[in-house]
Amino acid sequence: MEPSADYSPPSASAPPYPGPTPDYKDRSTGLIVFGIIEILGGFLCALGIPFMLLSLALGRRAGGAMPVGNIVMIVVTYAALAAILITLGIGSTMAKRWARALNLILSWIWVIFGIMVTVIIIAVMPSAFLTAMRTAAQRDPNAGSAPPGLMAVILTFMIVMMAIFLVVVPLVFLLFYRSRNVAETVRHRDPVERWTDRVPLPVLAFSLMAACGAAYYLLVGVTTPLFPFFGRYLTGNPGRLAFVLFAALDVYIAISFFRLKVSGWWVAVISAVFRVVSAVITFRRADLMEAYVRMGWSHKQLEAMQNNPVMRSGSIMWWSLLAMVAHVGFLVWLKRYFHAAPPPQGITTPETSTPFPS
Repeated sequence: MEPSADYSPPSASAPPYPGPTPDYKDRSTGLIVFGIIEILGGFLCALGIPFMLLSLALGRRAGGAMPVGNIVMIVVTYAALAAILITLGIGSTMAKRWARALNLILSWIWVIFGIMVTVIIIAVMPSAFLTAMRTAAQRDPNAGSAPPGLMAVILTFMIVMMAIFLVVVPLVFLLFYRSRNVAETVRHRDPVERWTDRVPLPVLAFSLMAACGAAYYLLVGVTTPLFPFFGRYLTGNPGRLAFVLFAALDVYIAISFFRLKVSGWWVAVISAVFRVVSAVITFRRADLMEAYVRMGWSHKQLEAMQNNPVMRSGSIMWWSLLAMVAHVGFLVWLKRYFHAAPPPQGITTPETSTPFPS
């Protein structure tokens, strides 16, 4: 069929046909906004480091400073959080795939951890306030105390603010980064496959948690070696050795999960059950204060620890145990992503009827 007389081919300078519009809303602006918020949060964490060092100096003058190892742990934690938030914030502003995946993982962990901490705060903080008021009244009976109504308002305000930071803020991040529009935006703006795309997101989350656990074990082993081991707390060199061994184990678990190895899943399950059982027996039988004495804590430091309502009630230990049990449950749920390696070609198994080659 001949073309009509009035047909003319498109000129070379004409713009190409744009094609169908993608069925999603571009969230580049939102990625920039959330990325900037993360960067600012990272700088705030970095600003917390000099404040911790200042508290260490003031505490030493007053004679009641927390141990240097604890200060080192807190400073390193603040520095790590600052680096993570700034890195993820920059990646978000650039609409990188890895940044979205890691922000999803961080948001899930933040939400779950925040809910647990908020519950602990609600359960412990009122009694802590009452204890502090009674102690102040005993030390100075002539000093006036705040009205109970005012104290209730202050306490409620503190709990609400902490709940907003620990639960509401990460929930907003989670809902944003898990939306389909954000996923499509980063997929189109960053079309190259990244390392975070190689394994399912829950498996990647556990792999990263194992890697962070290894770094945490090494840090604790250097600063405050206190390892619960079947009815006693290992301190000193035995505690350091235990932390190093479990750090190496977590490194293996992190690598094997990233490679989706079934053997790594079994090692993770066995080691998790081992840690839970060891922690339960130790929490019930061992004396934590005695372990701190062996670590060289001063009388004022031990007294401050004993007066801490969280430690005195033992709730932090049992909440830690609950987190460990949830950790095991998450591991069991992850089994769906691990599959046994296919048998060598030509070997008959119950799953295949392929005969031996002739």
